[in-house]
Amino acid sequence: MEIKEERSSDEARQFLPSSQVDSLGEPQFTSIQRIANEPKLEFSLACKDLAAATRDRKLNTFIQVSVVHPAEHILTRYSSTEIVEGTRDPLFLTGVTFPPEYPIYEETKIKLTVYDVKDKSQDTVRTGVLPDRKEPRADVGRSFLGCTTFRVGDLVKSKEQQLTLTLRTSDGGRTVGTIEVNLVKMGELEDGETDHITTDAQDQKCALVRECTATEGLSGKDNLPSLNAVLKNPICKLYRFPTSDNKWMRIREQMAETTLSFHVPKELINLHIKEDMRRNQELKDLGELAPHWDNMRKSVIAHCDQMLSMYQDTLAELGKHAGSSFKSSCSKGEKTLEFIPINLHLQRMDVHSPRLKDALYDVITVGAPAAHFQGFKNGGLRKLLSKFEAERRNTGYQCIYYSPENTAKAKEVLSNINHLQPLISSHADLLLNSASQHSPDSLKNSLKMLSEKTELFVHAFKDQLVRSALLALYTARPGCVLKQPAVPRNSAEEGGDLQHQDHPSQIKRQDSIPHHSEYDEEEWDRVWANVGKSLNCVIAMVDRLLEKDNISNIKEGENDPSAADCKVLHTGGDWYEQLYPLVITLKDCMGEVVTRAKQSMAFVLLQELACGLPQCLMLTLRRDIVFSQALTGLVCGFIIKLHTGLHDQGFLQQLHTVGLLVQYEGLLSTYSEEAGMLEDMAVGISDLQKVMFKVIEAKSEDFLPVITGRREHYVIEVQLPAKMFELLPQEIKQGKLLRMYPVLFNVGINEQQTLAERFGDTTLQENINQENLELLKEYYKLFTEKMPPDCLPHFQEQNDLKGLLENLHQNIQAKKRKNVEIVWLAAMICRKLNGVRFTCCKSAKDRTSMSVTLEQCSILRDEHQLHKDFFIRALDCMRREGCRIENVLKNVKCRKYAFNMIQLMAFPKYYRPPEGTYGKADT
Repeated sequence: MEIKEERSSDEARQFLPSSQVDSLGEPQFTSIQRIANEPKLEFSLACKDLAAATRDRKLNTFIQVSVVHPAEHILTRYSSTEIVEGTRDPLFLTGVTFPPEYPIYEETKIKLTVYDVKDKSQDTVRTGVLPDRKEPRADVGRSFLGCTTFRVGDLVKSKEQQLTLTLRTSDGGRTVGTIEVNLVKMGELEDGETDHITTDAQDQKCALVRECTATEGLSGKDNLPSLNAVLKNPICKLYRFPTSDNKWMRIREQMAETTLSFHVPKELINLHIKEDMRRNQELKDLGELAPHWDNMRKSVIAHCDQMLSMYQDTLAELGKHAGSSFKSSCSKGEKTLEFIPINLHLQRMDVHSPRLKDALYDVITVGAPAAHFQGFKNGGLRKLLSKFEAERRNTGYQCIYYSPENTAKAKEVLSNINHLQPLISSHADLLLNSASQHSPDSLKNSLKMLSEKTELFVHAFKDQLVRSALLALYTARPGCVLKQPAVPRNSAEEGGDLQHQDHPSQIKRQDSIPHHSEYDEEEWDRVWANVGKSLNCVIAMVDRLLEKDNISNIKEGENDPSAADCKVLHTGGDWYEQLYPLVITLKDCMGEVVTRAKQSMAFVLLQELACGLPQCLMLTLRRDIVFSQALTGLVCGFIIKLHTGLHDQGFLQQLHTVGLLVQYEGLLSTYSEEAGMLEDMAVGISDLQKVMFKVIEAKSEDFLPVITGRREHYVIEVQLPAKMFELLPQEIKQGKLLRMYPVLFNVGINEQQTLAERFGDTTLQENINQENLELLKEYYKLFTEKMPPDCLPHFQEQNDLKGLLENLHQNIQAKKRKNVEIVWLAAMICRKLNGVRFTCCKSAKDRTSMSVTLEQCSILRDEHQLHKDFFIRALDCMRREGCRIENVLKNVKCRKYAFNMIQLMAFPKYYRPPEGTYGKADT
């Protein structure tokens, strides 16, 4: 079979798309036997006696691996090894892996081409994407040495599972060395010492790296169904590094997108639309208003309708992105995608150490939650909200000022009304149904539920805000006269004791708020107190009915024992007839309260909107956008953490007793636009305190989370399969709401931060870090008060949490330039407190990649005894060949971190990528 020279245009393509897999998977080819969910084929490479162009030339070589399918005659470039410098006998520690779904057979041929790299920074063929049908230029920084080809079947069936192949020049004439191809089996990786690596290959830049995309490695067998619902397109890399005692440790680095990137924002926008439609209708239902207020209402409703239309258009546009699960960094300024988080991924490191327990380390990487389309000309949310509130206080006579706390209270009252009114009505109907059936037990249960919900309903209105808002609304009616009450009365006292109220015959039905008559300020107290009185009448009647029924049963049982059993329930109709008018009165009184309370609270919201049109609506939009991005990452992090901690009883106890710590590491500068991004991010993360989680048992194969609630309070229902749900503590299974404790620590590290430190202002960063340190201390205090000391995770012997917190406090107070120890310490504390880790920069691509790889290698060094001489080599390996360079490729179609040499001079030492992996690229 003729093998043509490579023509592939897609350097990014690691394996064939599924459509081609289906077309190539023909039955006449011999499949390779393998274990389910394991890679089909893995092999390592080494060269010997390579010939250099000149005798004194030191070779810097790598091998390019290409595949020829037996049914095709086109070479497909597949992968490359790392560059091994300064030797003619390179031992490549980057392996080659073909994942389970790759169409590879015994008849498949693999071509190995060896190149000598003269200048790594110019080797764009390995790091870039070639145009269609173009050959690499000869002057791109590398030269061809030789090539060879072998059949997969020859390697698999070889006695020693090894092939020694002769390298020849392109014309097939001169021999330029040999290549050894060794079949790799995972079970053999951990055998043997590492001396031959540390002595023979000192110039190597990487340890063993292989690739796979098996979801099994990412999620585990038990978690596959539910985790596959939220994770997709995993990329896996495998390394082995020596430990301090010269044993091998094996590390699987994994990265996956999440379907939640689009699912959560769409759910959230849908909730915003419903909430805003209710608000607009409540404004319309305010009734007749004086001309000034009526014109104000019309203006507010017009603006709100425009905003509502925009949300509906955004939801419709997102609906067109069927199957999407990823928003690239290049799309962060697109209006239709502004609710979607940027470059959201799970980054996982799975460590298998020879003498330590296996461990998982997860970090969620995502672009900083920020409103990029809206821009940062006037700053971000932190500054904009503060400025808006100051301006709203000085609105003068045009509208009434209510504080943000009162506005939030008004929204809470409206939410309670919408939640409780249908529940009370439903329980009242069940009570009547029990009465018609003459069922004493059912009657008692129905009354209990009705009493509990009505008590909650009455207490929801024990607030001065409702009374003052009713008075304000009355003054806004066309013509009004105020009458001061002769004797002020305490509303709380009047409605406080529901068990000692008057009979319903004393209750006077109140008309709606009068427009042209004198307004009695005590009228509201009587209206909502009537609900309690009505309930007490229902309770008293049920007690009398049950008492009479009990006496009747005793008498009939004494006269004729069989009569009690065979008694005709002739009084059933009496029960229903006696309860019916009382229940109707209760519903009517409740309806009266609902009408007045809704109107008064809607009037409060009208003031909030009218005082700041259109800024308040634009700020709400911006906050919704930022919150949507932040919430999506949080939901992803919670679900992953829940799955990994299902068998950790200490963690589950902590989850429902204390709550979950969520720690964000920010790498944004405090200069120019990034200062605005940081302000957005700080507010978005703080708003996550409004979020509660609830774990429920899935009733179908749809495991995606369900979101309920409103802007001030959301509940995320996470669904688990029955087998996994059974592992949870009883408190969580019974629906206990789980609290979140988000904290943010930011340290700018780029050249813009250098400008901010020397010529600008770093107060924003200092304030954020100080504020969140206090929040972290509060969580730690709760943890120590509520949890037993043995619930902390492993590796506690090196540092205790109290010492780490004190160290973090000192570093924040020190105000040292680019003090990255702040984020290192915060991350360490988070891991020790079973928290969820996030790392963010502008697009979660470049600085984030430097940070997570540094964190991974630091963990290997501090917790798993990585050999000290291999720390930098492991770091370079993960940055050059690992998942994060694949993330760069996904975002900008180029294997180059978007740094230049001048920028990197300003970076802290350990945040600089290896030579040849950075350069000009769109970000």
